[in-house]
Amino acid sequence: MAVSADPEVVVVGHGVAGLTTALVLSEAGRAVTVVSDRASQRTTSAVAGALWGPYVFDDPRVLDWSLHSLPDLTVIAADPRSGVRIVQGIEASHEPAVPPVWLRSVSGFAICDPSELPSGFGWGWTYRAPVFDMPVYLEYLMRRLIASGATVRLLDGPLRDLDQALGIAPVVVNCTGLGARELVDDRELVSSWGQLAITDNPGIDGFFSDFPESEDPTYWIAHPDHVVLGGMVRHGRDDLRPDPEAAERIVARCAAVLPALGRVRVRELRVGLRPVRPRVRLERSTHHGATVVHNYGHGGSGVTLSWGCARQVQSLIG
Repeated sequence: MAVSADPEVVVVGHGVAGLTTALVLSEAGRAVTVVSDRASQRTTSAVAGALWGPYVFDDPRVLDWSLHSLPDLTVIAADPRSGVRIVQGIEASHEPAVPPVWLRSVSGFAICDPSELPSGFGWGWTYRAPVFDMPVYLEYLMRRLIASGATVRLLDGPLRDLDQALGIAPVVVNCTGLGARELVDDRELVSSWGQLAITDNPGIDGFFSDFPESEDPTYWIAHPDHVVLGGMVRHGRDDLRPDPEAAERIVARCAAVLPALGRVRVRELRVGLRPVRPRVRLERSTHHGATVVHNYGHGGSGVTLSWGCARQVQSLIG
């Protein structure tokens, strides 16, 4: 357990990437301080869907990180307080489609008979995957992080530069997501606006996602007391304003898949900005001779990649 008053590593960011990375380092015996100018429940991670899956990404490392996250998530899902469950779901296409190769590495995979699919879908498959109640999961990570001996600090404002971070500890791990645009002047990083509708649960379980991905993906993820309906992808949009009309279209698309979802109460709309760049930035660099490891730019796959990326950060630090 990390108990030193002098931190060895400062992890910047209270989203799922930052908390998971800090947890891996702290449970390995590092003296870790994790800092951010916003609480975990105010991060983009808190409003994510979220369903595990190595989504389309022009980065060949994504599949490996995703699959290496599964063992940790499987263990975590055994704790009913974690907000993580492993459930059976369906992915389906209107047009002829072949399942991605990685699905054959996932439990419960099988090709569906067309009669098992929602109306209008002729091709599809089923498999088991982790689903996340993100506010609950972030609280779980925070509890486990504090129990490991790490220090959690909420700052009055964002760090201005890496020099300020190095004033906290001699090694910096940058998990700032979109904040990296300012912290390290990353102009390749852009926002991707997304919106979800949260509804009452009409008595369903599992998940559904259409295939392939698009700017208006249709999916639902059932939790014991609510359902997450999605979604939308708008690259370059920076505001956090909900769009009620777009939400009505999301509900209509999901109701076309499962009519019961058109007859339930919409509790709230959630809006977030995904941190997108051409490739995830996971690399070791130096700043004035000090070690800096960057771990950001995961797009909409932050929770899917979180444990695989965190363990690579651990190996880069040494």
